Amino acid sequence: MELKDHSSDKGILKAAASKSKFELNRYEPSAGLAPYIEHFWTVRYDLTGQPPFRQTILSFPSVNLSFEQEGGSFFTGVYGVPRTTYTRVIQNEGMVLGIKFRPGGFYPFWQQPVSLLTGRICEASDLFGPVIQTLQEQIWQQDSGEQMARLGERFLLERLPEPDDNAELTGRIIQLAINNREMTRVEEMAEQSGMSVRALQRLFSRYVGVSPKWVIQRYRMQEAAELLEQGGALDWASLSQQLGFYDQAHFIKTFKAMIGKSPDAYVRDIPPPA
Repeated sequence: MELKDHSSDKGILKAAASKSKFELNRYEPSAGLAPYIEHFWTVRYDLTGQPPFRQTILSFPSVNLSFEQEGGSFFTGVYGVPRTTYTRVIQNEGMVLGIKFRPGGFYPFWQQPVSLLTGRICEASDLFGPVIQTLQEQIWQQDSGEQMARLGERFLLERLPEPDDNAELTGRIIQLAINNREMTRVEEMAEQSGMSVRALQRLFSRYVGVSPKWVIQRYRMQEAAELLEQGGALDWASLSQQLGFYDQAHFIKTFKAMIGKSPDAYVRDIPPPA
């Protein structure tokens, strides 16, 4: 299983401060799973004798299946798309194997509206049945993150759904929002995808779990946070224009709603380089 390029920490807020706290690796899925899975990921940490560490994530519009072990305790859960930022507290010693589904990629396996999971963390056995317990036990018998990811991949390949045209359509529309910084309005997404706004909203409710507006704003705010953490110029008018917002006030309001603080306050909280 091939390691994925790890050059971007987009979505991990204040990522530089976390690099000494945990090790993150990502693995590419096989061709059969690539339409549904963005990547497998592992996080390993040992904070023995150190205070707990809080990592805030500005999540992608993706469902994650997560196998977690910390201090001898185990949990396997399905994480719906968080409505706001998500903060994870890690402590002691532990490891996580995660499976990040593409936006629209979880529905073909579950066959229920993904909006039912939004803002929720569910026991994986509630969605996949008791077989998930067997998989959990097998995963924690492995010696490496790659071996764990291979088991997760085999589990999903054995349950590979039929091709879903709407899942593929959702992925293409999401890519429009990623590639086009000028896109800040749902009407623009609808026009470029050849759909009505209402049809687009119904599609996203079923396949993504959050609204088209949420998706557009989330990608723009991930870009903004990454630029600020890389030491980008603190010219809010220029940054607003760069990210496609029609004025500075709209950008600042959206940033605060998504991240919980103004861009000025966010920059002040970024730790200085080590």
